[in-house]
Amino acid sequence: MENSTKILFVLQGLNEFKSSKQAYFAVIHIVYLFTILVNLTLIVTIILEKTLHEPMLIFLCNLCVNGLWGASAFYPKILVDLSSDLSVTSYEACLGQIFVLYSYIPCEFTTLTVMAYDRYVAICKPLNYHSIITPQKVVKLLLFTWLLSIYISAFAVVLIARLPLCGFKIEKIYCTIWAVVKLSCVDTTINNVYGFILSVFHLLQVVLIMISYINIVKAAVRSQEERNKFMQTCLPHLIALINFTVSVIFDIMYARYGPTDRLHALRTFMSVEYLLVPPILNPLIYGLKLNQIRQRIFRICSRKRHSLK
Repeated sequence: MENSTKILFVLQGLNEFKSSKQAYFAVIHIVYLFTILVNLTLIVTIILEKTLHEPMLIFLCNLCVNGLWGASAFYPKILVDLSSDLSVTSYEACLGQIFVLYSYIPCEFTTLTVMAYDRYVAICKPLNYHSIITPQKVVKLLLFTWLLSIYISAFAVVLIARLPLCGFKIEKIYCTIWAVVKLSCVDTTINNVYGFILSVFHLLQVVLIMISYINIVKAAVRSQEERNKFMQTCLPHLIALINFTVSVIFDIMYARYGPTDRLHALRTFMSVEYLLVPPILNPLIYGLKLNQIRQRIFRICSRKRHSLK
């Protein structure tokens, strides 16, 4: 198995769902289409409506783009696996899936951190907001978010690619760093240290977000206007952060330390929850919470109805 071009991984995560694969295929197919619909709706609305070209909404648009990016690495492959008798993937496809998924995670965390910084400036330093959050800074923050995420993921893939493998069975329904590292024949200390550094980095991002929100809450209690800002934009952001953080932590901890012979269905769902829920939850909670987005969506839909008549 030293020649990577001949490696074929067997994904064993779907073994216990063989009897109802068609039902799961139908449900996941609908969820995937709905994920594409809600994210594209929000992205197109923000792009088309110039009045929505605000920093916070541009960052939200980036969050939706990242959601589609992560979904593209998960849904098509699992739909193929559910429609076939054997779930397999090539070595190159496995590394490609890992690259996309592990650039999706830091991009999500970094975007949420940038959004927290934006809300901190907007609520705690409203008079200086436009001088601090300039269009140039927004572009730089977006570039930083994607370049950082791509670098983090690419370096992780390079560390995996150097490992000779002694196995080909992956116990999940998709490829992950830890699942492949466990198949290695050699010492994986470097990979483990890198994974630990990334975990600490993301934890620091969460800490920075929480520090921002402590200051935001202090400022929000001073006036009704600031409380309205908090409820409109900060509350959805906190929901998105908590959901994503908890699901990622669960997946990391369970993959490394959890029992593999218990609650298989629950373990499988929680291992993909950060791929399934955030791409749907983010556009929904923001789209339903922000009046300006709802109004623009209804306006665009009404324009299309009139044009079809």
